Amino acid sequence: MKTSTYSIVATGIIVVLAAALIGVLVFMKNQPPLTRGVAPLVEVAEMEPDSSVWGVNFPNQYTALLQTETNNTRTVYGGSLPFDRLEEYPNLRILFAGMAFSKEYNEDRGHMNSLRDVNEIARITEASPGTCYSCKTADNPRLWAEMGMREYDRTPFYELGERISTPVGCANCHEANTMRLIVTNPALEEALEKQGKDWRTFTRQEMRTVVCANCHVEYYFAGEDNYLTFPWQNGTRIEEIAAYYTEIGFKDWTYPGTDTPMIKMQHPEYEVYTADSTHYKAGVACADCHMPYTRDGAVKYSTHNVRSPLLNLDTACGACHTDVTYVAERVAIIQDQVRERMEAAEEALVDAIAALIEANANPAADQALLEEARLLHREAQLRWDFLSAENSMGFHNPSEALRILAASADMARQAQLKAVLAGGVNAVQAAVP
Repeated sequence: MKTSTYSIVATGIIVVLAAALIGVLVFMKNQPPLTRGVAPLVEVAEMEPDSSVWGVNFPNQYTALLQTETNNTRTVYGGSLPFDRLEEYPNLRILFAGMAFSKEYNEDRGHMNSLRDVNEIARITEASPGTCYSCKTADNPRLWAEMGMREYDRTPFYELGERISTPVGCANCHEANTMRLIVTNPALEEALEKQGKDWRTFTRQEMRTVVCANCHVEYYFAGEDNYLTFPWQNGTRIEEIAAYYTEIGFKDWTYPGTDTPMIKMQHPEYEVYTADSTHYKAGVACADCHMPYTRDGAVKYSTHNVRSPLLNLDTACGACHTDVTYVAERVAIIQDQVRERMEAAEEALVDAIAALIEANANPAADQALLEEARLLHREAQLRWDFLSAENSMGFHNPSEALRILAASADMARQAQLKAVLAGGVNAVQAAVP
């Protein structure tokens, strides 16, 4: 009898608890979206491209974002001052001969200048596809949703530009109202899916790096539709990217005089940083250094004045490092070492190109050796360019940068040697002092 009473009581308790749980779940489901503890002053439309609308709710972040328009400050090897790279590094005219970067190659400015810069750049022509807008405007999430990325990419640049009016902004990285960090670029989502990854399962700290990969990556335009594609199918390290390009037979241009099928690398900050760099393995996100937390009175927020940490050492580096003077000195040493290795690779490439041009002009040249030299030229230059186009002069991953540049210089010298040998006895004699 007593056991039966206990069973009835226990059953009653379970029923009550279950009902309470159901009630809590129903209540939570009917609550408005989370606003990170702040009641919004205005409701922001989904994929709203105008960052000033978001700024009503988040004035500190928006005010900081506006500063990227005028923070044109030069660092030793970069920054956001739009200097002419071709004047600074004359070898670039040789290395990019036959393609648009040999005519104009300027340092990029801050996010608020993204749209103006792409509209004014001389590399854009009537033949340019809409794909060139992919990382330049906060209108993109809305346009991708409306058009689909394939239609977006194959639309001529100037025609698509009639529907675009805002620079990079809040909608490129955030979900409206919840302010959740999200992947907005379909090319990034496709690349992650091919690796078996779902960004929705990532932690917020992981997303503070992943959202940067919406733009700061290596990419190419695939097929007649100029479909934006990240070459990550084999992985994100340079050897895996190079192998992928070889497998699909891709080239950006043919080098004049050598007939080498060449690749122009873009800004692979994400790939270099995530290749087991010291900071990445320690759990440091891109935003920790380039958008560090700061304070306005009692308010703590991530500054959206995105810039080099070297211009904000106390805040960007001081959160982890007590001696920021030492940090600055270490950065200088690392970047100088990387630049020295980069110059060695450049010189080797210039010599290889000269030898290839001479051998290619010789009807009697050994064609098998010449083809080997071309392949080495391509592989050496794409490795050099992987670091040259990456915006940290190697600091994002010093050991990886030096490893890649050493391989580049070695391949370039091999290309030079094979080109000389392909040219025959006369070429070898001319090459020997």
